This record gives sequence, structure tokens and C-alpha cells, in this order.
Amino acid sequence: MSNYIEYNNKIAFHPGYYIKEIVEESGLTQEDFAKRLDTTPKNLSLLIRGEQSLSIDIAIKLSRMIGTSVNYWLNLQNAYDALIAEFRSEEELAEERKIFEYFDYRFFREHYGLPDLSRQKDEQIKALRTFLNVATLTVLTKRDMAVSFRNSTGDLTEANTVKANAMVQIATNKALKLKAPRFNKKKFEGTVKYALTLTRNHEEFYPLIRKAFWETGVIFVILPNITGSKTNGATKKIGENIMLMVSDRRLNADSFWFTLFHEIGHIINGDYGISFEKETGEQEEAANKFAQDSLIPNDQYQKFVECAKFDLQSIKDFANKINRDPGIVLGRLQNDKIVDFNDWTLNPLRHKYKVKIVI
Repeated sequence: MSNYIEYNNKIAFHPGYYIKEIVEESGLTQEDFAKRLDTTPKNLSLLIRGEQSLSIDIAIKLSRMIGTSVNYWLNLQNAYDALIAEFRSEEELAEERKIFEYFDYRFFREHYGLPDLSRQKDEQIKALRTFLNVATLTVLTKRDMAVSFRNSTGDLTEANTVKANAMVQIATNKALKLKAPRFNKKKFEGTVKYALTLTRNHEEFYPLIRKAFWETGVIFVILPNITGSKTNGATKKIGENIMLMVSDRRLNADSFWFTLFHEIGHIINGDYGISFEKETGEQEEAANKFAQDSLIPNDQYQKFVECAKFDLQSIKDFANKINRDPGIVLGRLQNDKIVDFNDWTLNPLRHKYKVKIVI
């Protein structure tokens, strides 16, 4: 590192620049000067080359040795550090601009009320940085920045990682604003059974489940998906609470309820992290099985399948029998390749939710 820096029409000298001049004018060798200064030759050499910051101890010794004030030396170091910080901040902003290209700023403006700032990219970056509550957007490139990325997510691109981390960051920030009771797993498991009774209550299920979960220490958040995040949902420990986030990537009733109970399965299994599309592994399989068996009791489902009647009315009747939304049954049949996804006669069974974000 140089013992001076020039940047943005400014120049700042490291204290070592002046120490070198003093040593040369003294007629002493660096070794002799170091001994008089009560430091090591190596330490003095590092200072002169600008490779080490000036400590308060050395500033005091210099002031005593040559009759200057301590603040004189400390101010030199502060000025040098400030210009270095300015330079590095500009470098950081250049990296942030690359990360920012992964996002559509309109998404945050429309869903979360960020200021317009048309054609002011650097100001948009600052607004997004503040909204996400991060020091720099570059932190979003780090896997496991907010929660665990499981082993089967090796094919994610940097853009996928950035967007997934942003989703979790938004959900976490929302959860941090809500003070909930301490997480009670046993009570939560009971509330999960209550949630199953609401699958046909399309208009009111969200506030009801959110309140019931909150009472058990689980903060439930549904977020609009950031295109390209590949994120279905996420769970994260926050202090004494659990954040449970579901993305609206696919808000048909069957997809929503399966995703919700998949994440519930992760919580019950004590396995927190992000759930991505097409993810595999033991943890995902366990969460899938929990969701599958919770939404449709396996023994009853097998008996229904054995009857081999999958017309619209038969599906409705079975759904009524197990007190589930018929779209959930249809989704299971389609996933098991018993019913064709393109069977339009069954479309009336499907229900699509719409998420409204309250700023």
C-alpha cells in the first residue's frame, strides 16, 4: 500500500509519509530511529510504507520525541482513512450497481412504496439498500446470508441467490417489527390442525392463521415473489420466534397449502432454511411427506384412488368428506399423474389467491 492516496481531486498522506521525512532529516538509520521511538524497526518500516495504521501509542511517542501534538498525528491518520473509505465506497457502489441489475426497481416501488427516483440508479440503490436494511447489496450474493441454503441448491445462479436472499430479508424485517410470544412447539402443532380446517375459507384464512400462529410464536408472512428467486418459502429463527414465509409464486389453493405445510414440516422437524423449486434431499422429502399426509390423510386417499372415479363431482365429494378444499385433492391427483393437468373439465375446482401487501 502507498503512503499517500489521490482520489476524486483529493490527496491524503499516510502519517508514514511524514515519518519517513523526519527519519531522513534526523540523519539516523531507521533502526536507530525506531529504538529512540521505543518501537521495533519492523513496526517503523510498516508505518513508513503505509502498510500499518498509526496507533495512539506511537502518536504519543512521536509527539514526545519531536515536540508535536498527539492530535496532529491522529488527524493525519483520520484524513488518510477517510479518503480510503471514500475510495472503497465508490468501488463498493460499482459492485452494487452490478447486483442491482438483477432487480426490477418497479417491483419494490409498486409493492413496498419505495420512492420513484426515475433514471436515478444510484439513488434507487440507496433506497433499496435502506429498505432491505443492509450495508451493501453485495451481501445478497452470499449463500446462507440470511438462512440456510440446503445441499441440493448447487445449480442456483448468482441472480437466484441475490433474489432469494432479498425475499428472506424482506420477510425477516417484517417479522422483526412484530413482537410475538415465545415459540411453543406443542402449541404450534395444535394450531396446525386448526389451520387444516380453513382450507375452504378462501376469504378469511390468512388473518385467522396468522393470528393463531402468532400466538404460538410463529410469525407468518406471505410475500409477492421476486421473479427469478425460485423461492417457494422459508423459515428462520428470530430470537425466541420463528419466521415462516410463503411466496406467492403459485397461489392456486393446492400449491399454496402444500407450500405452507411443507414449511410447517420444516419447523416441526427443526430444519430451517429456504425452500426452492425442484429441491431434493432428505429434509425436503420429509417436509413433502408431512405436507402430503397432513393435507390428505394417506389411508383415505388410497381408498379414494382405488375407486378410480376422478370426475368433478367425485373429487368434490371426497374433498367434503375430509373437509379440504377440492383444489387440494385435484392438485394431489395431478401431481401423482392420476389426473391430467390439461383436463379443463376440472378447472372449476381450482381457486387462485391474490396477495395484497400492506405498506
